[in-house]
Amino acid sequence: MPNRLIRATSPYLLQHAYNPVNWYEWGHEALTKARQEDKPILVSIGYSACHWCHVMERECFENADIAALMNEFFVCIKVDREERPDIDQVYMEAVQAMGINGGWPLNVFLTPDQKPFYGGTYFPPPTWAQVLTNIHKAYQSRKNEVIQTADELTRLLAVSEVSKFKKQAEEAFNDSLQQIYRHIEATFDRHDGGLEKAPKFIMPSIWHWLLRYYYLTKNPQALNQINLTLKHIFYGGIYDQLGGGFARYSVDSRWFVPHFEKMLYDNAQLISLYAEAYQVTGDEEYKQAVYETVNWLKREMAHPSGGFYSALDADSEGVEGKFYVWTYQEVSDILGNAAAEVCRHFNITQNGNWEHGTNILYRNAGELPPSENLVRYKEKLLQQRNHRIKPSLDTKILSGWNTMAVSALVDAYHAFTDNAFLELGRNAIRFIENTLIEGNTLYRTWNTKRSATGGFLDDYAFLIQAYLKLYEADFDEDWLEKAKQFATKVIADFYDTADGFFFYTSKNAKQLVARKKELFDNVIPASNSVMAQNLLWLGRLLDRGDWIALGKNMVDGMHELILKEPNYMSNWAMAWLWANKEIAEVAFVGKEYQLYKNEFKKHFHPISLVTGTAVASRLPLLQGKETGIKTTVYVCYNKTCKQPVHSVNDAIRQVAADYTV
Repeated sequence: MPNRLIRATSPYLLQHAYNPVNWYEWGHEALTKARQEDKPILVSIGYSACHWCHVMERECFENADIAALMNEFFVCIKVDREERPDIDQVYMEAVQAMGINGGWPLNVFLTPDQKPFYGGTYFPPPTWAQVLTNIHKAYQSRKNEVIQTADELTRLLAVSEVSKFKKQAEEAFNDSLQQIYRHIEATFDRHDGGLEKAPKFIMPSIWHWLLRYYYLTKNPQALNQINLTLKHIFYGGIYDQLGGGFARYSVDSRWFVPHFEKMLYDNAQLISLYAEAYQVTGDEEYKQAVYETVNWLKREMAHPSGGFYSALDADSEGVEGKFYVWTYQEVSDILGNAAAEVCRHFNITQNGNWEHGTNILYRNAGELPPSENLVRYKEKLLQQRNHRIKPSLDTKILSGWNTMAVSALVDAYHAFTDNAFLELGRNAIRFIENTLIEGNTLYRTWNTKRSATGGFLDDYAFLIQAYLKLYEADFDEDWLEKAKQFATKVIADFYDTADGFFFYTSKNAKQLVARKKELFDNVIPASNSVMAQNLLWLGRLLDRGDWIALGKNMVDGMHELILKEPNYMSNWAMAWLWANKEIAEVAFVGKEYQLYKNEFKKHFHPISLVTGTAVASRLPLLQGKETGIKTTVYVCYNKTCKQPVHSVNDAIRQVAADYTV
């Protein structure tokens, strides 16, 4: 018999619908039961592509004896962290406050009023059974101590993140810029790229910032480290050498052994990163990475109506990486005499370079690009691989991750002027608008139907960012109107006037024991740093000085941390550039405005915004710009314009002259 999770929309929760555990979703029914029966709550948080989540399910949650303990002693709640990141945030911080390293699966014990008092991550079966028994005994015999511990932890969680760290800006721009760089530089892995220590996450926003630092300073060491990193990743096992797309992280320091799950949010950011790197360097391998990864998105992650699914699991047939690895014999059987060239190129050996005689495909740095024959052989292996049992696909569609993908596709469109990228992005945004937006309300997830969970700050922030990017792609002012509509809503529903930052949850959402703020950039940029960028960008486009001031105040509030901990504040560091450098406002006016803009945007101009029209426009930055016979480019700074020019190259020279430090 299925449990209550059979009614869930999340694929991760549905995976647990036939556990013998009497699982509940987070909500009124479970929380009321805990209060009425005075039972502790067990919250188990994971996500569908999490390897150890699946292991703990097999070992513990499918074990009838262990399930009986869970059902007798606790109200058991299962949470998909991708569907309810607000719950994950609160209880992850609680576990870390206990001195325990965070991770997933995250298992947290709460009092009936949702206050945490104990937790951990993965537990093997004997330990888990003992933990369940000990927690039950403690709650029965020492309830006052348990409640006191929970109260202390809850008070700690309620402390404002900003009050812990806030400080106003104090240093001059150039000194601060170099200080940020020196802190990041100190962590470079100068042999294999990326940052020191394994496991290695790619951390795209760090490399995005370094591209901007290089743009301003022309420091060759910065560009060398960017190229070293992007090349080693592209050649490594972390990149799917046959099918495109990037795995979540590398277990080792060489980018060789991936944790094989593929996440939409990683690949969206990496499409953007490699597109920008191509704009800076013109390196054809960066173009290849973008095209192959977009093809993977279309082939394996696209919903027929336009959105993108969330993730591909690391496991297939219960074995991590099985879908992606090859034996020497398999390659020989498929390619015959051509196998030797392919095996040499991808380091495939008879004994295997990984586990159980299998091989992870990777390339050696500095090799020549693949020959035409090799490209054909790759396609043949990919076609054969497509007949294998695939890793499970998390089919839920997350609004925030999808709009990250839209932004990435627009970045790729600008780098390569390929309309297919733009159309793919438009299809995705239309899907989000048709399924996850009602009026001015954005919802979090869709999986055959929309969930009732409202959008969080990151969902709104990435949506606004996508609308701004789409405006720069086609200059349709409807995108700006939508960005304005949702920015207004975010300020109304999420803004905290006490410290000038945004809560992660809307004031209209059902409140947990603490209302948190997401401030630190990680593998995904913090929602507050994205909103700061949005306000600085949209405020200039719409001449909203109040929004610009709001964005600047947010950046100022994080200034000390940006300088001291830029590896965890790299997207904030990009917002800091926008808050502290004059932004080039580039307007293309005339009948060829789109062609001029496309030529301009092929190049890397990260501290600029563009507008354009062939007719009269109500947009403040286009007011007073004559639409004459010749297409004209106006380069302006804070409403003061340079001499109008009629060629893109002249405009590029005007912009470049102002961005050297």
